[in-house]
Amino acid sequence: MAVVLYQAKAEFFRMLGHPVRIRVLELLQAGPTPVRDLLAELEVEPSRLSQQLAVLRRSGIVTATREGSTVVYALAGGDVAELLRAARRILTGLIADQHVLLAELRAAAD
Repeated sequence: MAVVLYQAKAEFFRMLGHPVRIRVLELLQAGPTPVRDLLAELEVEPSRLSQQLAVLRRSGIVTATREGSTVVYALAGGDVAELLRAARRILTGLIADQHVLLAELRAAAD
């Protein structure tokens, strides 16, 4: 049973493993956003954005609603935003550690 859980978690992280998807999720933290605004912000081809939004929609991590001729996307829940904030904190710590290591290496070379 645990193997299935780990496989599901791995699939979840693989789903997040695309730069366009991560950027879309970050943009959606500000609230529901029309596709045209996502396109303007991301500067990717509409077909490429459509593919990435479809992956996020199928996973249930975002929702899509139609307002007239406009499709608006939103995060399905606040947990995704918290996950992105946690990732930012982790990366900030890793980068800070790398800068400390780099400084130590440079000092040792002198």
